[in-house]
Amino acid sequence: MIGPGGLPLAGEEDEEDCAALVLGIGNLLWADEGFGVRCVEEMHATFDPAPGVRLLDGGTQGLYLVGAIARAARLIVFDAIDYGEAPGTLKVVFGEEVAGFMGCRKMSLHQTGFQDVLAAADLLGRRPAVMALIGVQAEALDDWGGPLRPVVRAQVGPAIAQACALLAEWGLACRPRPAAPAGGLLGFGLSSAAYEQR
Repeated sequence: MIGPGGLPLAGEEDEEDCAALVLGIGNLLWADEGFGVRCVEEMHATFDPAPGVRLLDGGTQGLYLVGAIARAARLIVFDAIDYGEAPGTLKVVFGEEVAGFMGCRKMSLHQTGFQDVLAAADLLGRRPAVMALIGVQAEALDDWGGPLRPVVRAQVGPAIAQACALLAEWGLACRPRPAAPAGGLLGFGLSSAAYEQR
């Protein structure tokens, strides 16, 4: 399914329930705002998820993500968050704190949209029973087209490790891939290699 701007949207695969959804959200065009997407991209390249675990680049799709989230028993979200901490600080919050942190001092339009997604899932009676937000304090958000800052990029690996640990606790352990899959998670020339390394 293709949405505004030609970006792929959560679609037919959302018709099936999943044990856990690992979602990266953010805008690759605004430097550290792309942290969540880069995390899920790297996780896809380096780990083979357990059956029932879905990895999804949510980008800035907002309400288009309702179907995917409503069909997930558990949810892990990667994102750049304003915790009021030093740039590069990585934190994990759970449950109702997820929506609370994604609404304080809005850093981008997708955060308000994500609160709306959770509210819509509530209305459907299908909000994930368990939610975790793995967020990093951004350093730069006003650099149009810029890459992740080194202090933020350094937290991609630790963020993925946190997600893998949570999945293992839930009986959904990931296995390291011997080699990256031929097809990346991101298309349209937005992969880290194609976009940030030019």
